[in-house]
Amino acid sequence: MSDPKFGTFEDLVEMAPEPLRPVVRKLRDLILSVDPEACVVVRLGDRAATFGIGPKKMSEGYCLILPYSKWVNLGFYKGADLLDSDGLLQSTGAKMRHIKFRSLDDCAHAALPAMIRAAIAERRTALGR
Repeated sequence: MSDPKFGTFEDLVEMAPEPLRPVVRKLRDLILSVDPEACVVVRLGDRAATFGIGPKKMSEGYCLILPYSKWVNLGFYKGADLLDSDGLLQSTGAKMRHIKFRSLDDCAHAALPAMIRAAIAERRTALGR
């Protein structure tokens, strides 16, 4: 089980390799541009920041930012239920899907805001909010 230690978004940025730090920040800015009221919870033990309609990771979270050594994942907790006509989402898990970002250019894909909005709508509908 991961360490539940919480931190700031900048703590998470500092955990990412230097070349990927702008990508981590850009993804956060993209999510917050779609949902300025997002509840952001940074769990340093998970090495991730969850964005949600509340603080509960698995029930209220709609997406997460997870930096790796060579890319940054933008994960969607219920990604298997999202429309992905551009084929961006990866994974074969039951519910979660992610998109890998290796550069700032990757963050400019036109479909991303709509995917984030759909993930938010799915969580609000599922939770009756």
